[in-house]
Amino acid sequence: MAEIIQKDGTWAFDGDALRLTPGRDRSVGLLRRELGELVVPLGALAGISFEQGRKAGRLRLRLRDGADPLLHATGGRLTEPHDPYQLIVEADRYGVAEYFTDEIRNALLLDEVPADPVREYLLPGPPVPLSVSAGDGTAAFDGERVRLEWNWKTEDAKAAAGSRVLPLADITAVEWLPSVGLDNGHLRFTVRGAPTKAPPKYDPNAVELWGFKKDPLMALVAAAVQARLPHPSGLPHPSGRPAEAAPGTPALTAAAAAAAALTAAAAAAPVEDDHDALLRRLRELGELHRDGVLTDDEFALAKAALLKRM
Repeated sequence: MAEIIQKDGTWAFDGDALRLTPGRDRSVGLLRRELGELVVPLGALAGISFEQGRKAGRLRLRLRDGADPLLHATGGRLTEPHDPYQLIVEADRYGVAEYFTDEIRNALLLDEVPADPVREYLLPGPPVPLSVSAGDGTAAFDGERVRLEWNWKTEDAKAAAGSRVLPLADITAVEWLPSVGLDNGHLRFTVRGAPTKAPPKYDPNAVELWGFKKDPLMALVAAAVQARLPHPSGLPHPSGRPAEAAPGTPALTAAAAAAAALTAAAAAAPVEDDHDALLRRLRELGELHRDGVLTDDEFALAKAALLKRM
């Protein structure tokens, strides 16, 4: 086993997985402390690097795209104190860090682990239920629904609508952005049938963040939701893997898949908007057909499916 122990944390590698344990030093970020120990399978790694500095160095892990819901939800925007895939190394432990790096690289070579994106999450995401209060609200997630509640700092029009309950089935995307300089951050949920371009301050499906201590913890909510959404690599499947066509079934073209997505979106529209949503989908299909994206057969198939609902 290869192991490096620092005030910033302990990394241990047993040949199959890396165990990342945050340290108890005051410099360790709040998100890392709340996230706790992570077990990263070797197959989730794309690489490792060690950077030496005058007073301290840094180990960095690079994960394969799509392996970790936390990295996907945060878009790689976690800063050093909160990033669980960085470890500060003291100068007198540089030799150990170099040995540790070589061990990981050799294992990746021996196991022939590819660096290309994966098609399913290889880490589970934070456990639920969890609840975080920061910025202008509280976000809680129990594995099936997100509840957003507002505080006295919430903009009046947003608070007047009351708390929000978002079923997981209605959420199509989640995004966490940190506050940078004068720009506020947010935790935003994209909800099926309710697209919005409103700033987070006014968006009832978003919590606005102002750069305070607990802001990074909202990334845990984002990651827990992301882990339960269809993987971004392809079409959803009960196993979490992209759906496969049955034997003898021709694969969908990109255009046909787009048409199917439009039909599915219309089917999922709220009842009170059903007629308007179907008309909107018909117009979109027509535009795809006129632009040559859909063939005549694909257009006719998708149009017939929509008309059956009218």
